[in-house]
Amino acid sequence: MMIHPALYEVLYVSTLAPDQPPSVVAEIAGRARVVNAQLDVTGLLIFDGQRFCQQLEGPQKAVLKLIERIRNDPRHVQVEVLHHGPLVARRFQKFSLAFSTLEDADALPRMEQLDGAAALAAFEAVRGELVL
Repeated sequence: MMIHPALYEVLYVSTLAPDQPPSVVAEIAGRARVVNAQLDVTGLLIFDGQRFCQQLEGPQKAVLKLIERIRNDPRHVQVEVLHHGPLVARRFQKFSLAFSTLEDADALPRMEQLDGAAALAAFEAVRGELVL
């Protein structure tokens, strides 16, 4: 019997670095899909043209290592973790990384003001509007 490490999640927002073209986002998402699959990490990346919002879930060590890598990625600035903690069940079993753009330009700036359960609730509301 295989024992699975406890699931952990991180929800963060960040801003695309001013010197980066929006086209770099496809590159980020493509690379993340490969790395996430190798690490048994799933999640959702939302981009509104300027800001990112991402939820990562998987083994705690892998998720924390990834968020550290994101903090050090020069393509992101103002990386802010809104929520992190143990997770009972994955939200995105089917996706090493689901990716969506967001038409509502105010949704992520609003979410940036929240943390903990309020940030998760706002994320769930935005997620509910996406076609994945």
